Amino acid sequence: MTSPAEKFKLASSDDPLAKFRDEFVVPTFRQMKATAVSAEIADQPCTYLCGNSLGLLPKRAKKLVEEELEVWGTRAVEGHFDHPHARSWMYIADYVHPHFANLVGASESEVACMGTLTANLHLMLNAFYKPTQERYKILCEAKAFPSDQYAFATSVAARGYDPEDAVIALSPRAGEHTLRTEDILDTIRREGSGIALVLFPGVQFYTGQFFAIQDITAAARAKGCICGWDLAHGVGNVPLLLHDWDVDFAVWCTYKYLNSGPGGIGGLFVHSRWADIPIQEAGWWGHNPATRFDMPSRFHAIRGAQGFQQSNPSVLATVSLLGALEVFAAAGGMQALRARSERLTGYLEALLKQSRFYAAPGEAFETPQRDNVRVTIITPENVEERGAQLSLVFLPTGRGVMPRVLKGLEARGVVGDSRKPDVIRLAPAPLYNTFEDVERAVEMLDEVLTEVEKEGVPPAPQEPSPVEEDIVD
Repeated sequence: MTSPAEKFKLASSDDPLAKFRDEFVVPTFRQMKATAVSAEIADQPCTYLCGNSLGLLPKRAKKLVEEELEVWGTRAVEGHFDHPHARSWMYIADYVHPHFANLVGASESEVACMGTLTANLHLMLNAFYKPTQERYKILCEAKAFPSDQYAFATSVAARGYDPEDAVIALSPRAGEHTLRTEDILDTIRREGSGIALVLFPGVQFYTGQFFAIQDITAAARAKGCICGWDLAHGVGNVPLLLHDWDVDFAVWCTYKYLNSGPGGIGGLFVHSRWADIPIQEAGWWGHNPATRFDMPSRFHAIRGAQGFQQSNPSVLATVSLLGALEVFAAAGGMQALRARSERLTGYLEALLKQSRFYAAPGEAFETPQRDNVRVTIITPENVEERGAQLSLVFLPTGRGVMPRVLKGLEARGVVGDSRKPDVIRLAPAPLYNTFEDVERAVEMLDEVLTEVEKEGVPPAPQEPSPVEEDIVD
């Protein structure tokens, strides 16, 4: 009898996208310092499931960066205009814009390759967050990525508002790990007249929840709110139709699922209805390129998102991204990749649920928690509400299980990442991960959990008695 997991696995003959793994440099077990693997496999590719944090190196990106270094060395400043590979540095971002447009569902004039995620978020907040006495609040999630929280707090404070009052931060219901769409929509309907801006992540960094972008955007705009999105974990992970969904603006980084390299250049989207929005932080690269080098004293913005450009972009960072995006295009874009992603992540989920260590998500909220070692998944089961990532919580929580599991996986060459106190994130990337990667990850996880189980977990900390509390006070 076949297991429920087998329905997700594709045979090599039915998996045409598997060939794109050869487009990437996958570190070996030895290179990742996997100390618990045998010498026989030490020089084989490791089990890398960390594309949600940093994507692997595309060979095309490496090639383009090397070419630009050669051009820099042989053509110097002339590379801006006379480029041997027909990629003049003057227009280097324009080679990326068609790829961005395809990935996020936009026209080329609605996207810009520029800056970094948080810098771009501040640009968008300055352009779109226009509080009034009656409408000044920002609606977000309570567990937004810290950089977003800092941006919200400083933006409202700079306009004279108290973040404690002006930022509405939604939390999941008691006993639940993720926000319900209905709760977001109810908040917008109830408090929308006082909300200036609604801003959520496309995919939540901690839980992996894929938010209902179209529904939330429609509800926000119906109440007169601006609606923006942080797509750091969304772009290159899930299909997006930002123009058709009427999103006002969005920002993203490119070093996760887009594989542009550590600290890679960012991107932003501005809907075409805002093509002539006033730009408060003008820079010369956002000026009309036809007259840019005439150095006029008055700023004449490029219409659309590219008017927000400030300085000329890093050529090396941009071509690294360009090489990575060429792989997406060769693979047929997000729709094709999404289908494979659903199978890979579904396979991972099914194998985890077959483990004897698997626990229901609600067990993470049990009080007191049992001492036996377990793992559960806090990412939504509904494939429409998640991307590639599964977030695993290790039980009992708060007892140091997760760091021990992470260390054991690293020693076995399974690369994920952690978020304190109890989460390990695993994300099979459809461009380069295999079903065998998923199988090995779960096999190694079971092996590590067996070790932790044998070693035991420390006892739960004792609640202080009333007398002890009085002494402490």
